Amino acid sequence: MTSANVRRDHDESAAAPPPGNAPVRARRRGRRLWRALMWGTLAVVALLALGGGALWLVAREAMGGRVEGARLARAERSPQWHGGQFGNPLPRVDGPAGRMWREVLFGGSPYRTPDGPPPVASRSRADYRTPPASGLRVTWLGHSTLLVEIDGRRVLIDPVWGERASPLTFLGPKRFFAPPLPLAELPGVDVVVISHDHYDHLDLPTMRALVARGVRWVVPLGVGAHLRAWGVAERDVTELDWWVAAEVKGLTLTATPARHFSGRGLDDRDRTLWAGWALAGPAHRVFYSGDTALHEEFDDIGARLGPFDLTMIEAGAYSALWADVHLGPEQAVLAHRLVRGDVMLPVHWGLFDLALHGWTEPMERVLVAAERAGVRVASPQPGGMVEPAAVGAPRRWWPAVPWATAAEAPVRSTGVAHLQRLVPVTGR
Repeated sequence: MTSANVRRDHDESAAAPPPGNAPVRARRRGRRLWRALMWGTLAVVALLALGGGALWLVAREAMGGRVEGARLARAERSPQWHGGQFGNPLPRVDGPAGRMWREVLFGGSPYRTPDGPPPVASRSRADYRTPPASGLRVTWLGHSTLLVEIDGRRVLIDPVWGERASPLTFLGPKRFFAPPLPLAELPGVDVVVISHDHYDHLDLPTMRALVARGVRWVVPLGVGAHLRAWGVAERDVTELDWWVAAEVKGLTLTATPARHFSGRGLDDRDRTLWAGWALAGPAHRVFYSGDTALHEEFDDIGARLGPFDLTMIEAGAYSALWADVHLGPEQAVLAHRLVRGDVMLPVHWGLFDLALHGWTEPMERVLVAAERAGVRVASPQPGGMVEPAAVGAPRRWWPAVPWATAAEAPVRSTGVAHLQRLVPVTGR
């Protein structure tokens, strides 16, 4: 990355980044040292957990339940189950583990976190008393937490109101801003949809608050084990394999293939399935990618379940070191096109420091790739509402700070070169 290179090709009105100075550089070095100390401390915590320390007891509840009994028997019948765990059709190729940890602890962009809380659009229950005129509206609450109002129903996706994406309340990636919609102000929802069981998508503090509401849950295979451990009644949980659908109050929710992994503890890697979701009502369709790398089934999703009025595609937390786990911005735009989306809402960015890139970089690169591909993009600030029928030009709410281009830091999943040839995923 060229530290002085701020890309503004798609928005000439973007403000230039503040000039560098010694205090700013010192603060950023301090944050990098803090990250190193944080992850070092986390490693110590893990060792204590292995020894049965008290911290293990604190974290154990957040790790959820075990897939066993009838739930395990059903998982074992899935075409996605191989050798005692779920897997992807394509093999996963990661970068060298040693380099990965060095980069996580000591490398990456100096702009991985904002200098202060980003601007948000505060919401309350009153904002939802009037349904969307178009019949479709989505509130982006940060990262991958989405409140979808579709054809008279409300769907809550991957709800995370907790302070950290971690089993511990005092350690782990901390959110950049408070929830735009307080959990106590959340309006009634018809169903909660979960993509997979990682902490930035399935959050115990949030679960505790939602359990009392007695809502319906639709989740991938095995994830119900966590919900059951946290007090959700079995009758309220529907677990689905890829390409299987459930009907909820006039909506059809279909679990779609994704290329990722799962696990919340030290001994449950890939014991629960991961998925994207297609939501179809009488008049509208939306697609949520979940966490995923690029895979061949995106085209099948579009052919079988599309086209979609709106796609919510993960665009952040990527790296060339784990390109078979997350899409990256350019491949996110390609995925949107493959599933036959109209408007794209980039998600999975702007709330947690989970990778090496600058915190604004996912959106900057999405806009460049989308402009080249002729894709319409919604860019709400956290708490912002999106009605696809009324989306205009993207509006910049994030600061202009240096970021690496696709040419400088390409992200290309393996095994899908034939898809990548459909549209360039590198460039300016």
